[in-house]
Amino acid sequence: MASNTELKQKFLELLKSDEEFRLAVAGLIGYGEVLEELKKLREDFQVFVKEQEMRWMENSKRWEESNRRWEENNRRWEDAFKRFEAIEFEIKRLWEAVEKLREDFLTFVKEQEKKWEENNRRWEENWRRWEENSRFWEENWRRWKENDRKWEEAFKRFEAIEKKLEEHDKRFARIELALGALSEATLTKFVYEEVEKFARESEEKIVARKRNTKVNGAEVDMLIETDKTVYIVEVKIKPRRRHVNEFLKKIELVQKAFTKPVKPILAGVYIGDEVEVYARSRGVEVIKY
Repeated sequence: MASNTELKQKFLELLKSDEEFRLAVAGLIGYGEVLEELKKLREDFQVFVKEQEMRWMENSKRWEESNRRWEENNRRWEDAFKRFEAIEFEIKRLWEAVEKLREDFLTFVKEQEKKWEENNRRWEENWRRWEENSRFWEENWRRWKENDRKWEEAFKRFEAIEKKLEEHDKRFARIELALGALSEATLTKFVYEEVEKFARESEEKIVARKRNTKVNGAEVDMLIETDKTVYIVEVKIKPRRRHVNEFLKKIELVQKAFTKPVKPILAGVYIGDEVEVYARSRGVEVIKY
């Protein structure tokens, strides 16, 4: 009578060489159906992953457009990706467990029924996990729809805010223009009073005063002409060195229109020490308020 070892060896040889016998054994233990079900599950999973990847690519475009405003949403997505990676790791572990069960089947035929009962228990657990995964993706899909709705609301709010900002910009521009004109008029009045006082002390008589005029093509904020001197006033709230250079070019044009000496005066509120020293070194009188 053949020993268990010989029977086992003979059985394994038949499984390798006799396809009809191998299929009969696989059909008897239900292994063929399991393999077919595993293949179908793998294909379904790959299709499912591709669909999710396409959805992620579409959502990525929206994330890039509103990345700064949706940092909190990005944090939630990072959590979702971490959960998905954990699920992938768990699935991989289950596949490794199934592969190990297949190898154990070839080695320990006598214990096949017990191991397949254990395998069935694991597959029931795997199905429960797949159901849980499905609920997880349904919840994510619901969140995506909710996020889409919030994005639409946010875009509407941003559009309203941008419209209000445009209105405010227009108002500020008008206010800035009005303040600039008022400041220039005020400074011009103060400068005229000082020049008038200087003229009296110098025994000069003012013969002409003009504001916002042109002389020999040069635009002048204020021209004060006495019987001895022509004073040209340039008003700048916060002048720079380039303003001094531009003013000096105007003075050259104005001087060509008069035989009297032309004296430049730069008036402003925020005149830095460097600008003041530079202006005085170029022969420009500086008046700060």
